[in-house]
Amino acid sequence: MNSFPPDKGATRRTPSPKTRIALIAHDKKKDAVVHLAREFASFLATCDLCATGTTGGRLQDEVGLQVERMLSGPLGGDLQIGARLAQGDLDAVIFLRDPMTPQPHEPDINALVRACDVHDVPCATNLSTARLLLGQMSRKTQSA
Repeated sequence: MNSFPPDKGATRRTPSPKTRIALIAHDKKKDAVVHLAREFASFLATCDLCATGTTGGRLQDEVGLQVERMLSGPLGGDLQIGARLAQGDLDAVIFLRDPMTPQPHEPDINALVRACDVHDVPCATNLSTARLLLGQMSRKTQSA
């Protein structure tokens, strides 16, 4: 267990019997998030999942996961997920971003990543970090 005191700005997470994860992927990363979800499907099936519009639809259709779908990112989905995060209703965020393509809703993206930092919620923005985070969360769940 971490011996550091919690960040004073962090919101206390609302207790939940299930791990709550948000999944977001930019257009060029949607295939990668589907592949990642397949890799961790048995763990993710035990979690409460939410995702932005198209990403959530693909996770439902192609992986068979139960996902609460928010709006598309550019239409406010990132903000909806950020609000849940700020209320303490998310345990982790997987946000596979495309750093090479300008995004019209870049301020919303930056706000979501900043909210993860402010509220001390793990946020994976690339596949390597997402695998590490999901792997650790999966092992922790199995040992509980």
